[in-house]
Amino acid sequence: MKSFFYTYRKFFGALLVFSIITISFFYTALNPKKSLPIYNPSDVNPELVDTTVQYISKYHTIANFSFKNQNGKTITQKDYEDKIYVADFFFTTCKSICPIMTTNLVDVQKVFLDNPKVKLLSLTVMPDIDNVSVLKEYAKINGVNDNKWNLVTGDKKAIYTMARKSYLAVKQGKPEEQYDMVHTENFVLVDSKKRVRGFYDGTKKEEIQKLIEDIKWLLEDEKKQ
Repeated sequence: MKSFFYTYRKFFGALLVFSIITISFFYTALNPKKSLPIYNPSDVNPELVDTTVQYISKYHTIANFSFKNQNGKTITQKDYEDKIYVADFFFTTCKSICPIMTTNLVDVQKVFLDNPKVKLLSLTVMPDIDNVSVLKEYAKINGVNDNKWNLVTGDKKAIYTMARKSYLAVKQGKPEEQYDMVHTENFVLVDSKKRVRGFYDGTKKEEIQKLIEDIKWLLEDEKKQ
């Protein structure tokens, strides 16, 4: 028996290597490695993207910005530097999807409350109404943590530009009204390199759970880099 295995040792060795590779292949196929796409303007519904950037197919990142938050503090890209964050668009008098979105974003806030790497950013599409004091009251009512979540207002053109050229998440409003905006239910996931990594329906609990899982994945993935 020993001489038999010795004679065919190369064959059995090759069979063992083949078996290991085959098992590994099927394991990978059945358990694919998680990944998140990197979104560019050309990947997104054109209705949500300014016509001047719809052609961009790579290297898209969030542009610099400067707005006032609920405490009157100037918030810029620096406040989100090296952070993973969720951005959305809303207005305080919205009675339809905004209350649901805000409640769901509070749930995201709770999960990552003690993680300084994760932040939230909500931009009003009605800055003429949503001034600092209005945002402050809205923040108090809805349990917004000032250290984690900024509700921001500012120049309407600047917000419009960020919405449709950077976050790719807001529809154009009435054509006859300059910089008119119609916000969507989208939550936008941004990584620490200022890249858009996902869009989620902020009114659906299953989408919020997916968002939370994707944030956790990004945190682990960035640890490895």
